Amino acid sequence: MKLINIGFGNLVSLDKLIAVVAPDAAPVKRIVQEAKSKGLLIDATCGRKCKAVMITDSNHVVLSAISCEAIQNRTDESVEDKDEQ
Repeated sequence: MKLINIGFGNLVSLDKLIAVVAPDAAPVKRIVQEAKSKGLLIDATCGRKCKAVMITDSNHVVLSAISCEAIQNRTDESVEDKDEQ
């Protein structure tokens, strides 16, 4: 199981991630609201502005204060490290 840092010491399993999307679009906002009402929302922003929304295979929605690009870079580094081993 590979974990990636999504900011402020919070980690998410790379194996469980389905998508990392920007929070600006209306459909993404609806997904966040539905997850909140179902109790499946995890807010890992530490009070900061949400810059990325991660959707997991268990329908949990994780909010992060770091950008989608930064998360992509961290996942790419994790995959490269895994390939080297």
